[in-house]
Amino acid sequence: MGGSTENSAFKKTHNPWALGRTPGGSSGGAAACVAGLMAPLSIGTDTGGSIRQPASFCGVTGMKPTYGRVSRYGLVAFASSLDQAGPLAKTAEDVALLLEAVAGHDPCDSTSANVPTPSYTASVRQPLQGLRLGIAREHFGDGLDGEVDASVREAIKVFESQGATVRELSLPHSKYAIATYYIIAPCEASSNLARYDGVHYGYRTDEKAMLAELAEERKVLEGAGDRAKLEALDTSLVRMYRKTRSEGFGAEVKRRIMLGSYALSAGYYDAYYVKALKVRRLIREDYDAAFKDVDLIIGPTTATPAFKLGEMNEDPLAMYLQDLYTVSANLAGIAAISVPCGISKSGLPIGLQLQAPPFEEERLLRAAHMFQQATDWHTKRPN
Repeated sequence: MGGSTENSAFKKTHNPWALGRTPGGSSGGAAACVAGLMAPLSIGTDTGGSIRQPASFCGVTGMKPTYGRVSRYGLVAFASSLDQAGPLAKTAEDVALLLEAVAGHDPCDSTSANVPTPSYTASVRQPLQGLRLGIAREHFGDGLDGEVDASVREAIKVFESQGATVRELSLPHSKYAIATYYIIAPCEASSNLARYDGVHYGYRTDEKAMLAELAEERKVLEGAGDRAKLEALDTSLVRMYRKTRSEGFGAEVKRRIMLGSYALSAGYYDAYYVKALKVRRLIREDYDAAFKDVDLIIGPTTATPAFKLGEMNEDPLAMYLQDLYTVSANLAGIAAISVPCGISKSGLPIGLQLQAPPFEEERLLRAAHMFQQATDWHTKRPN
């Protein structure tokens, strides 16, 4: 979990453009493989931006499909109402190819949408006529890097040169998106990850070592005659649960489980979780209103290019704010894509995000392809 791929059980991932930089997260490995020419296609999962942010940082194309468009069967569940699998590739055409292969109804996933899947590869090259783009003023405020701002505005001019019209709009509740996301997602993680107890799934602690440790503690307490601590000593089953989860989960996962457990606890459930669900609905209504007037919403994927590995390890809040422009699409359940739109002076990729109404992936891919036909940012590769 997290926006830097430094919390993986398989150690940290490096950005092919600059090995001291993060590839983004949490699907940073998927994006780095495509950017580093290890694979032409890759599949990531996006809960709050975990496909689009790495795509932006690594200079590749990555899509979060509409919630329910791609089956989640087989994924480790993080936040079940937010998680979505999706494709990463060099171009919108390649993303269309992979999405066509993985999209569609799956009876093994109760949230999988039973709606027709278009032939994305057949339509991706068809230009969009009369395209109406919306710029959310909330996406161009404080904290947006100047080079990112300039690159995104140049990208908007490219669309205008292709006949698109652009208008400013507002997503007034987007300022609550991060707070809303970091209540809902940890709550769902706390619930989902409770199943990883060392009995049913995955890792289990070394039971022989654990039992030896327990016996030694009991022996010491018996020798000291400390009956109170003896009675409070874990049973072997409870000890196995605790050691398994302590050893098997990393610090960031534990942090989110604890945040979620707190927000779901008696006395706080209504104040945090229920309120967050209400705000989530308001965020979706903002998008519904915006899409009555525009076809797509355009803006930056991330506020900055890739940051240095380790730069935010001691500041979880700063790391969470990396999702500022991406989490709203997950909360609203809509489709979104990130495409390369520039290179910073320090040689790092910059990403452009397009967001579309639910199940309009075809529209996103056609718009992304139009942009890539007029620019060559998607062809740039790290040295």
